[in-house]
Amino acid sequence: MVVLNKIYTKTGDDGTTALGSGERRPKNDLRIESYGTVDETNAVVGLIRLHTGDSAQEVDIVLGRIQNDLFDLGADLATPETDQDLGYEPLRISDVQVKALEDAIDELNKDLSPLRSFVLPGGSPASAHLHLARTVSRRAERLMVELSTVEQINPAAVRYMNRLSDYFFVASRYLNDKGERDVLWVPGQNR
Repeated sequence: MVVLNKIYTKTGDDGTTALGSGERRPKNDLRIESYGTVDETNAVVGLIRLHTGDSAQEVDIVLGRIQNDLFDLGADLATPETDQDLGYEPLRISDVQVKALEDAIDELNKDLSPLRSFVLPGGSPASAHLHLARTVSRRAERLMVELSTVEQINPAAVRYMNRLSDYFFVASRYLNDKGERDVLWVPGQNR
């Protein structure tokens, strides 16, 4: 259980922050950058949900689940994998969460026609924000992959972020009237 009764502690005034293991690291540490970018992704999902509501309830429900999953992912990344007894079982992203994203992608994608070109970000406000979430989540994924080259991280966490950006893309098309309002790239159009 999380208890936040005091928001500022001054412990980070020296430019460090605590991990779930109690270890302190610089705030620009790759692990901190990784879960900070996951948090940024979550903030963009909050913006998307301002534009979904009743008209896109099936997407909004999945986005709510994703927001919770992203907190799980942040907790996963904030607690390095170690043999040290932490006194608690660290929260880790699971393949069940990855599979739930795959199922959500398949459900939305079945109503979309195949693409014949790349999609430019835009269309409806929700779709434009979904493209923003897609790019931020890809950045988080790149940071996590880089982190995995120097520290052990949960492989399911990387799989989750990879599927998440795919979900954002498919949902953006779905909310663009099932692809009818997609803005397609026209190669060399302005030469």
